[in-house]
Amino acid sequence: MKIVIIDDDALVAISLKTILEADSQVEVLATGNSGKEAISLYEQYQPEIMLMDIRMNEMSGLEAGEQIIKNHPEAKILYLTTFLDDEYIVKAINLGAKGYILKQDFEGIIPALKAVYEGQSVFGQDIVCKLPDLINKNSKVDFVKYEISDKEASIMAEVAAGLSNKEIAQKLFLSEGTVRNYISTILEKTQLRDRTQLAIFYLIGEVSGM
Repeated sequence: MKIVIIDDDALVAISLKTILEADSQVEVLATGNSGKEAISLYEQYQPEIMLMDIRMNEMSGLEAGEQIIKNHPEAKILYLTTFLDDEYIVKAINLGAKGYILKQDFEGIIPALKAVYEGQSVFGQDIVCKLPDLINKNSKVDFVKYEISDKEASIMAEVAAGLSNKEIAQKLFLSEGTVRNYISTILEKTQLRDRTQLAIFYLIGEVSGM
């Protein structure tokens, strides 16, 4: 997979390049150190994945990511940061990032890159565990507008709380297959891509790009 690395610490960016390229499946096309450079390097190299920090001078990784995805909706951005701020997590998901992982979870970087390359969304366990705290008691979804039933609304709430299909099935006394079918129907009604977008949709009532 061909990637570009953006980190405001040049030494970190170079170190990541060296470490990641030890895996034969990874080719680092370029490294950069700012949000503005991220936009420029994406235009130049069109990487399959951009691995990007969040807090940077002049333009943040979130601002850069929003601009990149606006110009290239197919762009795959994986955020790699030391910050677990609620606001950052919500913005990253809302702008359409494919993942958000912590630098502390060093061994998870390459597996995360490979998962994103295969089309999955990847959010570290620390981020997933924070979702319940981010969810308001009253969902901001207009259930009538999307023709969402009470049962579907209940399942949305559990997805947003970070529960797996198995856990939802046990809690709501359903089979896993039934839960999967409900989720597929909800995604179709809301025109969302995956359960991560579904969770943030339940939280704020909208997702960028809808």
